Amino acid sequence: MRTLDEPAEGPPHDAAPAAGASVSQRRWRTTVGLKVLMAVTGVVLVTFLVLHLLGNLLVYQGSTALNSYSAFLVREPLLLWVARAVLLLSAVIHVGAAVLLWARDRRARPVRYRRVARRSATVASRTMRLTGLGLGGFIVFHILHLTAGIIEPVPFNEHDVYRNVVGGFSVGWVAAAYLGAMVLVGLHVWHGAWASLRSLGVSRPSPQPKRRPVAWLLALLLWGGFTSIPLAVWLGWVR
Repeated sequence: MRTLDEPAEGPPHDAAPAAGASVSQRRWRTTVGLKVLMAVTGVVLVTFLVLHLLGNLLVYQGSTALNSYSAFLVREPLLLWVARAVLLLSAVIHVGAAVLLWARDRRARPVRYRRVARRSATVASRTMRLTGLGLGGFIVFHILHLTAGIIEPVPFNEHDVYRNVVGGFSVGWVAAAYLGAMVLVGLHVWHGAWASLRSLGVSRPSPQPKRRPVAWLLALLLWGGFTSIPLAVWLGWVR
């Protein structure tokens, strides 16, 4: 019988680097290197979420404000596509590092513990892979809905973002899908922000590991901000 604090049987946690790999390549293939890559790309993705939220909150100022913001992005294609390229690259690296860490962990511990004694685990930490998969599916849905206009619960107008948002969230199942996805965002960011700070050495070990004020604040702000928009439309506060 073992607990999480006992060493696992199996091969070393860090896979052996490929022959001929440079020092830099070997560094990023270690467990620590992969966690740093996840942390850095996570910071990039969360920064985008904050900026994206600020842009979306313009819906409360009316159609002119939100549509003007959208038109500005369209008028700056270089800025828009550079941002998209950085986001795509960050997402690929983030997911790729997560998959490699998961596979490495499975190889290091092929037999599950008979009993697990969790000291600082939370619902968010135990469901990171599930929330990550859920968010991946939601991102595809979101792009097809409000960026490409392929999913059309209401007629799509690429020049009227405000009407697309209000019209879309006026449909019950669409609003419900977004509200559910924002719960996943909050959970993923809550644990992810804390883990990123630990991986980057910004946050030090604490005798109260579940006390994570920065992660709590960031997750609540993102969840609350994004959730408020479909909720406000559904309740008729934004028309």
